[in-house]
Amino acid sequence: MVIVVMNHNNKNNGGGGVGVDDLRMDYYVTAGRRCPLADLVVRNTVNSHLQDDPTLVAPLLRLHFHDCFVQGCDASVLIDSTEENKAEKDSPANLSLRGFQVIDEAKEELEKGCPGVVSCADIVAMAARDAVFFAGGPYYEIPKGRKDGRRSRIEDTINLPSPTLNSSDLIAAFGSRGFTTQEMVVLSGAHTLGTARCASFKQRLSGSGGTHEVDPTIDSRFAEVLSRTCSAGDSTEQTLDSTRNEFDNDYFNALQGKRGVLFSDQTLFAGPTTRGLVNGYAMNQALFFYHFQLAMVKMGTLDVKEKSQGEVRRNCRAVNS
Repeated sequence: MVIVVMNHNNKNNGGGGVGVDDLRMDYYVTAGRRCPLADLVVRNTVNSHLQDDPTLVAPLLRLHFHDCFVQGCDASVLIDSTEENKAEKDSPANLSLRGFQVIDEAKEELEKGCPGVVSCADIVAMAARDAVFFAGGPYYEIPKGRKDGRRSRIEDTINLPSPTLNSSDLIAAFGSRGFTTQEMVVLSGAHTLGTARCASFKQRLSGSGGTHEVDPTIDSRFAEVLSRTCSAGDSTEQTLDSTRNEFDNDYFNALQGKRGVLFSDQTLFAGPTTRGLVNGYAMNQALFFYHFQLAMVKMGTLDVKEKSQGEVRRNCRAVNS
């Protein structure tokens, strides 16, 4: 099912933009910054990589989230560390991130035809959108014109939500970034894609002191599945739902069956203020798609840099000299 959302409510009216600073739907087709094929270049690059490796769908979406949730959507998660600075990319929470080569390739292609025009932050946002669509999810238009930040520090990643948070903690964490409880639950639905490593959920399988107290919110048979996964080591991966590379509402069905892999996922069904939302999205995939794209457009405008605060990087891995 394809649903297209275009938000034309904009103080900068006159061509199809949205109300966040200079972000506009038509940003790259206006006079003075023409790069009308920006969307197509990113889409083709993403498609090419997904043809070779369908498992890149989840990482591309995760890159966008890990970028925006820390210091805003400014491509700071792409910057490499230097001798003088440990960047976000080297945080324990980001060591499993993938898909950087997709962003690099799209940037290289765009620099050939439109040098210095398309920001890395916009490429990350477009790549996440296209990955969702190619995985069978909704297609949504996003405003563009983000600027790339010049700061990327490992300590800033402390605010990324942990897989051990309960529903109240998640509501507070997302609320601090301006999201409602409903938006937090629907964005969690991104876990219909991808995998989690055993190190992220093994604490649910046994308590301290070797007592083997299994988390009571998990189905006992599914706990056995996870235990077998973890028997191969902390780095062993478990799919987050039964359709790893397909964007659907199976994640919410799994939560209803107490088959959420991460504690922070299953807690959404256990929490009294979030269970109804889980049930609603499990019953109605179209509603999940619609609310997801609205939340993604909102997430993509978090703390967007003003022109004076950002730049358009020539290389996504390093600030301009």
